[in-house]
Amino acid sequence: MRLPKRINCLKCKHFYVTWDPNFPNGCKAFDFKTKQLPSLAVFRSSGLPCLKFVAKATEIKSRDNGYYV
Repeated sequence: MRLPKRINCLKCKHFYVTWDPNFPNGCKAFDFKTKQLPSLAVFRSSGLPCLKFVAKATEIKSRDNGYYV
């Protein structure tokens, strides 16, 4: 059995960082918080990769002068 490619929650628009030190990562699409990446929690509980992954619109890139746009 071949494992699916791991989904990077940091590039998903539903991912957020919580203020809860016990559960620092969250998913707005599934409305839960976890210690690990939410996509890993979804895979462990369902056996399927996260089906609600949506890539963020743009990535923040630094300029030559060191500022972010």
